[in-house]
Amino acid sequence: MLLSGPADQVALVFEAPVTRAELRRMIAAKQSVLAAAGLGPGGSVALCLAPSLAFVTNLLAAWRLGARAALLDHRLTAYEVDNALQRLAPQVVVSAKHVTGGPLRGFVEIEERVATYPGRPADTAHALIQLSSGSTGPSKVIARTAANLVEEIERYVKIGAGVPQGGERIVSLASMVHVLGLVGGLLYGLHAGAQLVVPARMTADGILSTVAAGPEPTTLLGVPFHIELLSSVQTPPKLPQLTGMTTGGELVRAEVYGGFVDRYGIRLGNMYGMTEVGVIATDLFGEHRPSLTPAPGLTVREEAGELLVSLPASPYLGLVDPARWADGWLHTKDAGSVDEATGRVRIHGRRDSQVSVGGLKVDLTEVEHTLAALPGVASAVVTFDKAIEAYVMLRDGATAAQIQDRLAERLAGFKRPRVLKVVDQLPRTATGKLVRDRTALLAAAPASAPPVTTQVAIPGQRAGHDVTDGATDPVAPAPVKEGNHSR
Repeated sequence: MLLSGPADQVALVFEAPVTRAELRRMIAAKQSVLAAAGLGPGGSVALCLAPSLAFVTNLLAAWRLGARAALLDHRLTAYEVDNALQRLAPQVVVSAKHVTGGPLRGFVEIEERVATYPGRPADTAHALIQLSSGSTGPSKVIARTAANLVEEIERYVKIGAGVPQGGERIVSLASMVHVLGLVGGLLYGLHAGAQLVVPARMTADGILSTVAAGPEPTTLLGVPFHIELLSSVQTPPKLPQLTGMTTGGELVRAEVYGGFVDRYGIRLGNMYGMTEVGVIATDLFGEHRPSLTPAPGLTVREEAGELLVSLPASPYLGLVDPARWADGWLHTKDAGSVDEATGRVRIHGRRDSQVSVGGLKVDLTEVEHTLAALPGVASAVVTFDKAIEAYVMLRDGATAAQIQDRLAERLAGFKRPRVLKVVDQLPRTATGKLVRDRTALLAAAPASAPPVTTQVAIPGQRAGHDVTDGATDPVAPAPVKEGNHSR
């Protein structure tokens, strides 16, 4: 499925091009090392490696041995890695003994360490274990079979237009540890005969230089963070080989989308997916924005305002929760709708991003997008804990008071954040998604900078009373938490 093809065809480009013949030789060598450590059919291995040729070859070697591979993000702390290993109990662990490369590198050179671990063989037929991004709390253990991965690769093939073809290039900015970079970049690229290229430096200049380094039609694969990074380039170089960009992860705000398309003059496609399933729906040419078309072979339906995706078996290990999967349907926890006439899907945000303020419904996604679009705001996250709270990164010259004043012009009082905290840097997950876990956000807010608070007016409420302080009002009830704003 992945390694066949002409011996001299370039499959990967890291520091230098790697042909399919060279890749097959490297994988065979890794197989011998892993086998010597006791890994074999039905075995289990954990890979804790940064994006690198070592990551690719060890993963494919483990699969060729018939083993199950668990992917641990290299940015996890030693404490987090130890906890993950205790949960997953692999027989072999592959980690970095020596790494060459800095923090802005798109890939590194690794000398690996292969060690045995007091774990156990795989107790299921799954080929891949991934941990959810953890943007709102503890990660879930997500498992996928080889057949499930093949089905996803074939969905990309069937989507056709807008998906890189054989002889083209994928410049991947998405981490290979996570589903977009792993399947949409690495596995699909190997199968389709498209070169997978990883920039040496994950800076705007580094990415654009990588695109310019080859003449083949090139697609960028990344997340909204990368769109914002590339949009910071005021006058991009002419890149006739750059045909488009496909983004996954969070919703791209309209003004960011428009600014990128205007600046680069290429298509900007959107992809909706989950670690549990992979790609679910796409709009690769921006023709139906903000709606997307379900990927071939998947059925998406709406139930009580939530999107459900057809999936024959539960993707979770150690979790039996009918609220997550039941009767062949995966609950996405995303609020959305399905157009009965076209079948297209529209995502409205996280289902648990809707809260009640004084008995009135507020969608935190709407508040967050409105806040992030204000002049002076570089990025923003909105959460709810008894009241709506905002964490913002400001551009030079902007103040929190100015932002509150501008927000008052765009949002009704009951929708506006009661507390606004300025941070130097918003925490992100390994996939580039903004973290909405309140504990992590509070840790990012400097203690020396007091939050800006504001009183909000709730329709039907006595003037001057601030319901966000948790007091009870006989007319307008105190806010009730309905869920966390997550993803």
